[in-house]
Amino acid sequence: MAGAAVLLLLLTSLGVGASPSVAQDTKAAVEAFVARLSDVSVADLVIVQNLTLYDPAGRHPQSTGTQRVVFKLPRRQRVEQTVEGQREVRLVVGDRAFVRQSSGQVYEAPALLRPSDRTDLLVPFRRSAADLISEWRAFGVRDDVSHVVRMHDRPITVIGARPGDRNVPAVWLDAEYGVVRFVTRETLPTGPATLDLAFSEHRPLLGGFFFPYRQEAFVNSKLLLRITVRSVRLNTNPPDALFDPDALRREP
Repeated sequence: MAGAAVLLLLLTSLGVGASPSVAQDTKAAVEAFVARLSDVSVADLVIVQNLTLYDPAGRHPQSTGTQRVVFKLPRRQRVEQTVEGQREVRLVVGDRAFVRQSSGQVYEAPALLRPSDRTDLLVPFRRSAADLISEWRAFGVRDDVSHVVRMHDRPITVIGARPGDRNVPAVWLDAEYGVVRFVTRETLPTGPATLDLAFSEHRPLLGGFFFPYRQEAFVNSKLLLRITVRSVRLNTNPPDALFDPDALRREP
């Protein structure tokens, strides 16, 4: 379960410079997506979902559980998780992360175990195209390399990778759905690895905002986590106390 916990908390190529027009094409694709959301107002989300953890080979389900995830923009997140009867609560507040174990012990997660912020992938509000590209660049994604592919008969702009590139940081962007795949290089306790997040089965929630009801995480091409969303509620204004580390310590 230690590896699974790291995985759940976690949810560049070399080369000469490309033509400036490629970076311009990338920016145009991201700007078009951001423009679709300009009239959509989302302050928070409450998500209820099922999760399945797979064995290290990625072949067989190993554990199952449920999660209640609360996002409050811009950078607060609470995950209430029960896996095989063991309950855990995780908070992310800005750059800090806290974990309450099933025993009731609360600790601040060390840097290695802090989650990479994946909220921005699913809820890309309150930021410009330049902001998104800058955030992706921090994960090693190059904005001067891109190409277009078709997936499920939809055009997808692949940012950060050339045709045939594998295991390099990349963002797969659907003009309507947003990010449908996110590939990064991560340092896990077991060593360097390729983390590949796939988002699918998108459903409309509000205006032009779609949310993926199926999410999968692959490490070195092996399926280790699958999430299926049961419900999503928007703009319910969850109380700030849900994201307070001190309040977390006082919870029964």
